[in-house]
Amino acid sequence: MHLFEKCANFTVARDLRAAGLYPYFQRIESSADTEVVIDGHRKVMIGSNNYMGLTHDPRIIEAAKAALDKYGSGNTGSRFLNGNLDLHDQLEEDLADFVGKEAALVFSTGYQTNLGTIGALLGRNDTAFLDKLDHACIQDGARLGWGEIQRFRHADFEHLEKLLDAADPGRGKMIIVDGVYSMEGDIVDLPNLVPLARRYSAAILVDDAHSLGVLGPLGAGTAAHFDLTDEVDLITGTFSKSLASIGGFVAGDAVVVDFLRNNARSQIFSASMPPASVATVLKAVEIIRSEPERQERLWANTHRMMKELTEMGFDIGPTETPVVPILIGPMEKTFLVWRELFDAGVFTNPVVPPAVPEGSCRLRTSYMATHTDEQLDFVLEHLLRVGKKFGVLGQGIEVA
Repeated sequence: MHLFEKCANFTVARDLRAAGLYPYFQRIESSADTEVVIDGHRKVMIGSNNYMGLTHDPRIIEAAKAALDKYGSGNTGSRFLNGNLDLHDQLEEDLADFVGKEAALVFSTGYQTNLGTIGALLGRNDTAFLDKLDHACIQDGARLGWGEIQRFRHADFEHLEKLLDAADPGRGKMIIVDGVYSMEGDIVDLPNLVPLARRYSAAILVDDAHSLGVLGPLGAGTAAHFDLTDEVDLITGTFSKSLASIGGFVAGDAVVVDFLRNNARSQIFSASMPPASVATVLKAVEIIRSEPERQERLWANTHRMMKELTEMGFDIGPTETPVVPILIGPMEKTFLVWRELFDAGVFTNPVVPPAVPEGSCRLRTSYMATHTDEQLDFVLEHLLRVGKKFGVLGQGIEVA
């Protein structure tokens, strides 16, 4: 059938499997936060978004167990109808307070958060301005809306201003950016974006998926990091990274959140977050806010790895955060480097087009508050060895 020709013609994954270089869907047999076991072999995990190292914290596990005992395993329906728990409402209050906004709305996944939020807000008379490196859920959310989409070059506010200046002044405008870009590790320049947005009466949405727990006082995110919380209209985030669970939220003015509560299709027509997941996030927010030493340890590990990788001769691009890419370039070499490290006991994520531009393939590494010095020593030892073997050191890959 013609419909499935594209499937038969997609041979990349099969070819990589045949060559022993397919890196995705690794079957993890057990996990201990900073280490995982795959095929019976222990590997140091530097490919996780578990920045705060909370997924195995006993307090997190206990909160999830207590919620299971009280509420059961699931809600069997959407929050709009029969799946709204007092836990959901409590979490929304805590999250709004955490990020400094009037109200918050919880979704079942981070992806659904941006699909529902952007899709509901972007009407026929509106335009969304997206950074070209915005996460896929932002791009898909904009497609679900009825409005116009304009894309500006990554972090290029001169280009953005040209697009804003050419736009119909009568249209609603929303600039949507990542707080931390997930494949580059750089932080959006809010101090320069805010006055530009205000000049053109554009709303700002910041996706803090990789910022919560990482940036700002007590991990409150990108806007808090720059002391610009009141200047950012909407903050979205996910629970699947620093907050040790699954789900997502949007926070902003109460009137906007109430509109989304009654119009965001990915929230209304999806089963709600299960009780154990909600309880996990509640406890994670509490721990992050009460233990600033976790954030301090995360940054100590991050700065160490940035410094040592750079001194070894690796190109880590423009990163400013615990997301530390190692630029390699060609796709084949990237998979070979990944395999060598994987076999040595280091778990990384190879990233290739379309997630990154052609010729800028990389290993995406990321670090946790709970990584030990010994684990990082082990990682650096093998990175240096493999970098020398494959000629990755000092090659200066240009990032598009």
